[in-house]
Amino acid sequence: MSAQSASPSSVSLERDAAKINATHGKVDASEIAIGVIIGRTSEFFDFFVYAIASVLVFPQLVFPYAGPLGGTLLSFAVFALAFIARPFGTALFIAIDRKFGRGTKLTTALLLLGASTVAVAFLPGYQQAGVWSAILLAAFRIGQGMALGGAWDGLASLLALNAPPHRRGWYAMIPQLGAPIGLIVASALFAYFLTVLSAADFLDWGWRYPFFVAFAINVVALFARLRIVVTPAFQALFKTRELHPAPVRQAIAEEGPKIAIGAFAPLASFAMFHMVTVFPLSWIFLFTRELPSRFLVIELVGAVFGLLAVLASGMLADRYGRRTVLGVTAAGIAAFSGFAPQLLDGGSAGELAYMISGFILLGLSFGQASGAVASSFSLANRYTASALTSDLAWLFGAGFAPLAALLLSTHFGLIAAGAYLLSGAAGTLLALWLNRSLAKSGS
Repeated sequence: MSAQSASPSSVSLERDAAKINATHGKVDASEIAIGVIIGRTSEFFDFFVYAIASVLVFPQLVFPYAGPLGGTLLSFAVFALAFIARPFGTALFIAIDRKFGRGTKLTTALLLLGASTVAVAFLPGYQQAGVWSAILLAAFRIGQGMALGGAWDGLASLLALNAPPHRRGWYAMIPQLGAPIGLIVASALFAYFLTVLSAADFLDWGWRYPFFVAFAINVVALFARLRIVVTPAFQALFKTRELHPAPVRQAIAEEGPKIAIGAFAPLASFAMFHMVTVFPLSWIFLFTRELPSRFLVIELVGAVFGLLAVLASGMLADRYGRRTVLGVTAAGIAAFSGFAPQLLDGGSAGELAYMISGFILLGLSFGQASGAVASSFSLANRYTASALTSDLAWLFGAGFAPLAALLLSTHFGLIAAGAYLLSGAAGTLLALWLNRSLAKSGS
């Protein structure tokens, strides 16, 4: 069944976008890049708004009976639900894509993401709703995860396919810019509300505003991405199966080992991702007297360095190769894990050194972490296999990272959090070696 079977509103959105592009001509790589950056920024802004609230708000609002540490651990457990739900969302929305079309799938997924996000803004606390507060939070988080699985639109693949051969590394890093941009905006918003509001007002209503902003950004992202999805270039690649949504079972059966390797290739980046964002905020908030607003500013400064490092990763990858950049940065993350986490107990100077050095390493590795083995997938399965690879990479590399790092560091010290990071670096190096071996054997 074609996209004509979709809902009237979705069809009209696609039709209007198609009319605009009919006279515009072929959309080039730079225009695709803008759509990709807007889309990824909206997703990561959602991610960081929830992540920051999971440290500063939910332990007190939803889990006050568990104490500061216990409440944070429970909050991180709920945080992980989105990563568990994400592969199921991919399977569901690929089925929608195959039956109703890419526009319907993307519209439905982003509306679900926006609805689940804005619903959190109306979340009642434990004092008002009892255990239902946690149940509702978990349901909204699962909705976010399902929607993120469906929000995979293939634009990053389209961008890579339209990139000049000698600039593949540069264009590969463009989607990753959404992470530091999203963190900068989310950190700034929360820091502002923490600064201008009393603690009681922030916990009562101030924390809810960033979730409304996230919904508004999702609406903008929806139109930006729909505009690209209906372009002739995208539709041509869809018809030639470059971006065709193959059935999930088929992709797993035919690409299973490569999907597994692809999921483990970015483990170092994704483990590092939480070690410089969610985890340090929880450690500072729980075990120091530093104001969270001040540390959010430090995170913001670190994210700026991370943004510059993501840009640098594109130039380095074009000169030395993506796998080389991933391998070298994984080794750097392994070295970082041996000493850097202890800097969080080193006062303001130690915290700043940890965050800046960590974000530089993260930017260099994360900038090339997406789709490192995507080219090894067959054309028929590339779209679905790439989506599943991304889902599993986030699940294994990031889903339980804040929970595991906080639990380990609480019982065994910050050095244990470094050991967790080291395991991610080892996973990346092993996956890159296996992928190289498969390529040499022609498997």
